[in-house]
Amino acid sequence: MTPIPHDRVRPRAPRRSLVFLAAGVLTMPVLSGCGEEDPAGRPVAEQDIAPAARNLVADGGTLRWAVDAVPETLNTFQADADPATARIAGAVLPSMYRLDASGRPELNSDYVESAKVVEREPRQVVLYKLNQQAVWSDGREIGAADFAAQWRALSGKDSAYWTARNAGYERIEKIERGENDLEVRVTFARPYADWKSLFSPLYPKQVMGTPDSFNDGARKKLKVTAGPFVLKDIDRKGGEVTLTRNPRWWGRTAKLSTLVLRAVPRDERVEALAGDKVDIAEVDSVQAERITLAHRDKKDTGAAGPLAQRESAKALRSWAIAHGSDEKAAEDEIGARKKRRQALAEYTARQSALRGITVRRSLEPAYTQLALNGSDGPLADERVRRAVARAIDREKLAELVLKPLGLPAVPVGSHLALAGQAAYADNSGALGGQDTDEARALLADAGWEQGGPLAPGKKAAGAEGEQERGSKDAKDSKPSKDSEDKDAKDAKDKESKDSRDSKDSRDSKGSQDSKGSRDSADESTYTVGQDDKPSDAGLDADVDEKEGERGANLAQDGKQFRPGGVPGAYAPRGTRAPADAAQGPLAKNGKLLTLRFVLPSGPGTESLRAVGERIAAMLDRVGIRTEISKVADESYFKDHIANGQYDLALYSWPTSAYPATDARPIYAKPVPAADGSLNVEQNYTRVGTDRVDQLFDQAVASLDESRTRSLIRKADARIWAAAGSIPLYQRPQLVAVRTGLANAGAFGFQTPYYEDMGFLKKGAKGPERPTDKRSAGQQSAGQRSADR
Repeated sequence: MTPIPHDRVRPRAPRRSLVFLAAGVLTMPVLSGCGEEDPAGRPVAEQDIAPAARNLVADGGTLRWAVDAVPETLNTFQADADPATARIAGAVLPSMYRLDASGRPELNSDYVESAKVVEREPRQVVLYKLNQQAVWSDGREIGAADFAAQWRALSGKDSAYWTARNAGYERIEKIERGENDLEVRVTFARPYADWKSLFSPLYPKQVMGTPDSFNDGARKKLKVTAGPFVLKDIDRKGGEVTLTRNPRWWGRTAKLSTLVLRAVPRDERVEALAGDKVDIAEVDSVQAERITLAHRDKKDTGAAGPLAQRESAKALRSWAIAHGSDEKAAEDEIGARKKRRQALAEYTARQSALRGITVRRSLEPAYTQLALNGSDGPLADERVRRAVARAIDREKLAELVLKPLGLPAVPVGSHLALAGQAAYADNSGALGGQDTDEARALLADAGWEQGGPLAPGKKAAGAEGEQERGSKDAKDSKPSKDSEDKDAKDAKDKESKDSRDSKDSRDSKGSQDSKGSRDSADESTYTVGQDDKPSDAGLDADVDEKEGERGANLAQDGKQFRPGGVPGAYAPRGTRAPADAAQGPLAKNGKLLTLRFVLPSGPGTESLRAVGERIAAMLDRVGIRTEISKVADESYFKDHIANGQYDLALYSWPTSAYPATDARPIYAKPVPAADGSLNVEQNYTRVGTDRVDQLFDQAVASLDESRTRSLIRKADARIWAAAGSIPLYQRPQLVAVRTGLANAGAFGFQTPYYEDMGFLKKGAKGPERPTDKRSAGQQSAGQRSADR
């Protein structure tokens, strides 16, 4: 996976150990058993695509879809593939499985009649029975030769293939034809739980057959495809990719005759919609509000937007000056009035055009997290990381972003899945909820106490130490400057109010969470700090008990303490929470506790910065200072997150239907490379543990789906306990579409059905929102069945 840039950011990372309650155990969330409610639940928000039966959708027409850029490659397995690459592949290439409205894999019957594990011993064997109508656009049947060519290209055995990922393919031993041409037998050298993730998409053997065709041939063109659409043209100069109906397509005929992907910068999308240049575009919250305002203006003709009419007194004064005896003042005022009228006319015209656009809203299959860099500095101590986590009110942060958009404000409870997905369970209890007193006690236990001026010759911890080493961007972004931003001011004012309103409730519940956790030790608990020993009976019996035998602990591995030692999710019993902790910053050994908080500065990141400012205010209440450093979008991830040049940061990861495979690199324990550097894979918090790695390894090798889910949930609970990253909220998905466009919009988890998209027939009406308890995906699935 790839992180989603700044306010749009993708994959993930966390870390381990800690915590000693008086009983020496950390309570694990109880997982469901037989007869209990599925902890995965339902998606928090339904998709919003204006579902309509195919007989209500007109035949023909062109849909113009805004994308960030014309893709550099059409090969999804190359490093520079982007979302536009994936969108094209989804419309023109086969996939054995697709995702339903809950983010779970479902068989794609257009290509496969059945796919199942037919042998487990001595080797796992998966048998695919292909749809006999499935053919490539050149007329050749899709078959075993295509599967085998893709396996060889992605197996990692031939370095001539420049692949970005090969997860799963390296576990295959052989691929062969079954009893007939419609059967494909895939034999695995090692068991692979996520086998459904393979061959989606599937490229023809003409692409995968040689390194040259893989590396270069599929970058600019796809001569052979097998989807409802075919690739007609790529106009890089004009910024367009054109897809047309596939005449050999055997499934439901595409309603659209043409699908055009048009490159439109994100800050120009509202203008492109108003100017009739695109019909569908993902937008941010500010742009969505502008479109909503256009519909509001139509109803309130007396005040069409901010330029419409000034207060009566100002209008009267303007008229008086324009008609007064002071000729110079009158001339200036007449010119100003003319400019205002012109601006109002332009604004009115744009808003009028936007009344033909509507915003469809759901939640992306991705979440925003607070990342804590545990490689060095104060956050290398797990007690400090946990204190940061306990100081944050995730519910208020979710409300800050999602409530104004009319979306459910529910904090995310897992690093590895989202509500509705099979592996989801809310494991946040392994860390604990917001508790200011507990956060202060953890800091006190870690040695951070009420501070004064720095001792002579001492550097500050965290961000202030970075300043003294010449960190210009940290120097230029002092809290007093950042607090002048409107978003920051509003966030802090509201936070102050929230603090006053909820103080009594916090104080009354402060010690209850700790006590509840300390008193509950049963089969679903494990001893933290002894994480190198399997503790989950049955499921963990086969875990290697040699964690920690790799030699000296790395910085990001945290110090290991024996019971009675002490860093933990909760401070040791009896540790007093300093009553005056909020009156000033904390210090240790003469160094102030200050963390460098890196945020992006570009357009479209306003909500991310508002969240950052709110988090800074929450941390300030427990005595943790933050210095917010706003950096250019283009350097935010590459120069700061990936390089570890931050203490705190906000970015997002997409979730996957196959977390045992896709999430593993994000939470893998960093290990030293041959050159002495640290290999972090995608674990940008530099926080990891052998135990979590072992749970991932077990999960990916299990062919028992329920056991795989249980292992993934156990891994997630340990990731929570490590406090390397704190999931906050599911990202909003706002898609502006032209009124009358059906079966398209905010798809949520579901893979789009490109063949069903189109414009409603004249006089036909389709729902703009799902209207019953089923998800929109379930409704449209039923309609598709009825249409067949």
